[in-house]
Amino acid sequence: MNEPRLILGSTSRYRRELLERLRVPFEVVSPLVDETPLPSETPASLAERLALAKALAVAALHPGAWVIGSDQVADLDGLPIGKPGQHDAAVAQLRAMQGRTVIFQTAVAVAAAGFAQVRRVPVSVRFRRLSDTEIERYLRLEEPYDCAGSAKSEGLGITLLEAIDSSDPTALVGLPLIQTAELLRTSGFPLMELAR
Repeated sequence: MNEPRLILGSTSRYRRELLERLRVPFEVVSPLVDETPLPSETPASLAERLALAKALAVAALHPGAWVIGSDQVADLDGLPIGKPGQHDAAVAQLRAMQGRTVIFQTAVAVAAAGFAQVRRVPVSVRFRRLSDTEIERYLRLEEPYDCAGSAKSEGLGITLLEAIDSSDPTALVGLPLIQTAELLRTSGFPLMELAR
């Protein structure tokens, strides 16, 4: 009998590193999904829609596989904050978020034959007040330009924060492993049997 195929529908190195913690073999496939928000779409809805779209897009190309899709959108007072991409945008993001609470809406979806579900894990992050010097120094040292909200909590970015509140400690990094494992089990994927 062939071993079940598990695919991560993401090229994010952060999600790949997190999924490796479950100790099951998996492949990585880039999902071809338009990530443009819909008019009036909330950050929470956007994260859920994109996570499911990514899982379904990859699953359509790989029938018989279990596919994980995930997405994260930072939510500042209902407005989405994406990946800054460059230094000036990251400075602007951190200036806007300093002294405030940002909700990181992290969604994960699993698609398999006859199964497609999505779960969202919000993470409440309180940024402390930051000086322009601290922002510049942090960005020069860590270059978090590929992270929503311009701060890596798993690195030096933790020093920018006052508090993190979440039901899943991995959700802020980009893949909520508690919900991922639950969705895999619910979908019939033999998670513990394949763990090595």
